[in-house]
Amino acid sequence: MDKARAGGTVELATFYVGDALCGMDILKVQEINKIMEMTQVPQAPDYVMGILNLRGQIVTIIDLGKKLGLSSIDVDESSRNIIVNSENEYIGLLVSQIGDVVQADWQKVERPPANIGGLQGTFFKGVFKTEDRLIGILDADRVLADEN
Repeated sequence: MDKARAGGTVELATFYVGDALCGMDILKVQEINKIMEMTQVPQAPDYVMGILNLRGQIVTIIDLGKKLGLSSIDVDESSRNIIVNSENEYIGLLVSQIGDVVQADWQKVERPPANIGGLQGTFFKGVFKTEDRLIGILDADRVLADEN
């Protein structure tokens, strides 16, 4: 997102964590898939749902709701895993629902408040206002910093 900070635009892949609309730089997203069969990891933090084998790659699945200090994501037909590559390790972020891709003008992104709809502001790079919604721009590297 450094280019975006220089005043350009960034494409945000948006998704819901409960009712909160979030987004992240689309270049961070490797793929999005439905929930697959996972193997639970004993003694893992409560937000780690398990691991799965994705075409030979081991992916750790994190309940993004729990990780952000909200309630657990309800797994249903609309929930998805957003697979991101963080420091050469694949991590799956379990989200409630996928949204649209949104073009965000980085000059219009505001600093994140201390709390965004109950979410901890420390996990966000900023907030982008659309005509009718606020999108919290997730700092995926910060969210996953202690996972690597």
